[in-house]
Amino acid sequence: QVTLVESGGGLVQSGGSLTLSCSVSGGPFTIYAMGWYRQPLGQQREMVALYVNGGSTFLPDSFRYTFSRDDARNAVALRIDDLQVEDAAVYFCYMDDREYGRTYWGKGTLVSVSS
Repeated sequence: QVTLVESGGGLVQSGGSLTLSCSVSGGPFTIYAMGWYRQPLGQQREMVALYVNGGSTFLPDSFRYTFSRDDARNAVALRIDDLQVEDAAVYFCYMDDREYGRTYWGKGTLVSVSS
């Protein structure tokens, strides 16, 4: 069984920073894509950062968001700088395993921003 384990959410003051981490446990799996989505309260889930095996990384807000990978540990991280109220959401780790035909989601970690 494959599980995505997230950590790093919490309450941060506006202008602050935090880092979210996600690692894969269990198996077997083959990572085709891995990254982060977020879902603000009452809104739809949206992609924040996504790495696709082969070298492509999608990062819509590259000024304040930094995405990193640790391939040896099958882990990804997302650092958010200068947090704004609009960054508040539940952040979900995501993995696409096309070899086994499955996608996985973490349980989500809540990021709250105080003004």
